[in-house]
Amino acid sequence: MTTNAPKRAVILAAGLGSRLGTLTDLRPKPLVEVNGTPILYNALRNLEAVEVEEVTIVVGYRKDAIQYACGRRFGGVQINYVESAVFDRTGSAYSLWLARDTLLSGDCYILEGDVFFDKDALYRVTFADTPDVAAVAPFNPNMQGSAVLVAESGFISAFRLKQTSADLNRSGPTLFKTMNILRLDSITLRKTIVPLLDDFIRSGATQAYIEELLAVLVESRGLQLAAARCDDLRWCEIDSADDLQVAERLFASGSPPS
Repeated sequence: MTTNAPKRAVILAAGLGSRLGTLTDLRPKPLVEVNGTPILYNALRNLEAVEVEEVTIVVGYRKDAIQYACGRRFGGVQINYVESAVFDRTGSAYSLWLARDTLLSGDCYILEGDVFFDKDALYRVTFADTPDVAAVAPFNPNMQGSAVLVAESGFISAFRLKQTSADLNRSGPTLFKTMNILRLDSITLRKTIVPLLDDFIRSGATQAYIEELLAVLVESRGLQLAAARCDDLRWCEIDSADDLQVAERLFASGSPPS
């Protein structure tokens, strides 16, 4: 790995995961298994593969289960926990704000705890030749959620929140799905990300999502956020039982290794 690869990461794992129905009645979404591997274990193994040394996990719903499953070390990775006591009425930006001490400690990966992915996605954001990078993939008809536009320069030029397959049928620029895997530079975190998170929370925008934060930064405050294209990699954001079935087919034994 390069010497400037982040040694720290934040994983946001506080949410209810209610759209998964009974699968999350007794366990938090990050511990839902894809072919026997919890979503969170996949993330931690991939972070260890890129030589991350310390991970802060923001927990909330059924936090004890995550703490029991991961402990204080996972392989060679030290695990710290930050608890959200209001996980049922706050968004991902609030969870990220709770981890601000880690964000202020240096370069950092930021992952959401519901993404199952090939470790090469982390290599793509790590080896991009710009300090601030987001993993993206083509937005397909089966997806919904936050999308971005990517300029010819390779930087994200705009966010399109709450997109669905219907948006692909309209004439317009190509949409890419954000994979919720970021690498951010220490200067950006200290001077831009954390101050805006502070502003969000002070203003009462505790239900905001990270994509809303990034949209403000990219579109209004000049953040140069590069898009690491992961078109050829396997990944799945698991919000529903249907998503879980897609992930299990995608990562079935016999599929190309990550």
